Amino acid sequence: MEAKASARYVRVTPMKARRVVNLIRGQQAHEALAILKFAQQGASEPVFKVLSSAVANARQTADQKGLPFREEELVVSEAFVDEGPTMKRFRPRAQGRAFRINKRTSHITLVVATPENEEVR
Repeated sequence: MEAKASARYVRVTPMKARRVVNLIRGQQAHEALAILKFAQQGASEPVFKVLSSAVANARQTADQKGLPFREEELVVSEAFVDEGPTMKRFRPRAQGRAFRINKRTSHITLVVATPENEEVR
């Protein structure tokens, strides 16, 4: 069984979000939530929300299909961050010049699944 969750247009740069996502890729879901809860990076909060949403989606899918649900078995099988649209802002600089500031956004996607040998049962 697998479940997916994504957050789009998150106001964090993709490079910073990828550093956080790399911490949890391949981890158990409950361990990944603990890692994100205590991570110092600012991008850990939206990633935490997406991961908890993916776990809730897995629980909902299991309830709908009548399958037993054990959160301890869930693993972060896929985790990636894509770049969203960039907001362009301008700041005044010396001698009448303007300097462009890029405010980047991210699309965060996480997939949690049970290990393959558990699905065969």
